[in-house]
Amino acid sequence: MLSKQISNLNSSSNKPKILSLFSGCGGLDLGFHQAGCETVWANDFSHWACESFRKNIGDVIVEGDIEQINPNDPTIPDCDIILGGFPCQDFSMIWKQPGLEGERGNLYKSFLRFVNAKKPKVFVAENVKGLLTANKKKAIQQIITDFENCGYYVQAKLYNFAEFGVPQFRERVLIVGVRLDTGFDFRHPEPTHNETGENGLKPYVTAGQAISNIPQNASNNELLKISDKTRRMLELIPEGGNFTDIPKDHPLYVKGMISHVYRRMHRNEPSKTIIAAGGGGTWGYHFPEPRAFTNRERARLQSFPDDFEFVGSTTEVRRQIGNAVPPQGVVELAKSILPIFSDNYEKVDLHEKLVEEKEILFHDRLSKIRGGKQ
Repeated sequence: MLSKQISNLNSSSNKPKILSLFSGCGGLDLGFHQAGCETVWANDFSHWACESFRKNIGDVIVEGDIEQINPNDPTIPDCDIILGGFPCQDFSMIWKQPGLEGERGNLYKSFLRFVNAKKPKVFVAENVKGLLTANKKKAIQQIITDFENCGYYVQAKLYNFAEFGVPQFRERVLIVGVRLDTGFDFRHPEPTHNETGENGLKPYVTAGQAISNIPQNASNNELLKISDKTRRMLELIPEGGNFTDIPKDHPLYVKGMISHVYRRMHRNEPSKTIIAAGGGGTWGYHFPEPRAFTNRERARLQSFPDDFEFVGSTTEVRRQIGNAVPPQGVVELAKSILPIFSDNYEKVDLHEKLVEEKEILFHDRLSKIRGGKQ
């Protein structure tokens, strides 16, 4: 049934229309496009991310500060879905997290503003795992409450994208809101992959599989220059290891360095999380070759196809790739949403479900978001 619904969406006029916020280079959009949707308007603040989006997704992106854009502007089309990964730096677990009190933490309110004005049938917001603990766990509670007050039944879930075919361990929170009057009983999809390939699932896609056989003429595949010191350091780190594997009595060992630096891939496992920026040692590193990943390798680890060409300097492209949502990671989610546009589904009373949900202690709701983990 679902494959038939997707085929019925093939013509442009039938495709669910996406309004994309905090779009970056377009990873989240690409995953939804692969499921049969199309983006009709987008926005991002970064010039080079907009250029990459325009080149690969479509010339529908407006460069500028979202806080200065009125969602009721007549040039902004109506939509069926609003997508967006509101800036996550203030919720990140790697660095200090000021949460909602941070300079960028409240940008979710711009997302909220667009949802309230456009009233799409569904919205999907993406953020880092740190959102679940920011502001003593009050940030996620406030965000969900605000979206519920706009007339949506909201379900958040912590995803590990390796469980959906991405060759990378990457945990992200996906918040899905369904407009109450649709009566659509959305359920987050079940994983398609696991470590062993047992129980009817596929085995994880490994880093070795992902970065093999890259064409010589592939875009964004330039080798980075590294110092002799870095090369010697990498030669001391085993497959799948990091800086802490360097012998503590070795002259190259530096006390206080963290495990996030000089991570080398393990060919038979998904990659560790690809990040957007940082100082020396944060690029992610090949094995057995003692070198940093190229941006094309990083893009493959983020599940971008080779014909997705990023625009900008090497450092800028690194930022775009690291900030992106891996497209493959959200394809199943997009497919789970599609029936809402067919009207061929059994409706439930979402108003009643929302009342029941609000009666649950938020501690228990948070446990559900984490998949039962505390």
